Amino acid sequence: MARVTFQPDGRTVEVAPGTSILDAAGAAGVELPHNCGGVCACVTCHVWVEEGLASLSEPSEHEDDRLSEAMGQAATSRLGCQATVGAADVVVRLPGNRIAS
Repeated sequence: MARVTFQPDGRTVEVAPGTSILDAAGAAGVELPHNCGGVCACVTCHVWVEEGLASLSEPSEHEDDRLSEAMGQAATSRLGCQATVGAADVVVRLPGNRIAS
């Protein structure tokens, strides 16, 4: 199991390897929009990876293409619907405060 922590509020959840950042967000009670239903057709689930980037799955060419459309895109940007967790812990930052009430 790996821990995924969502900033800025520091909510953490333990997930099995292979779990997407999007699914981990749901398990942690973190609102991570995914207007396309999580099929890599938009960029609403864009996050910045602060720790554990090497532990995530490799981005596909399609994800890279989509990320080029994301506001605030950085070298550590990933789409939550596409990035899956490996064995190491991960810390991601959400654009804005999207913690569910």
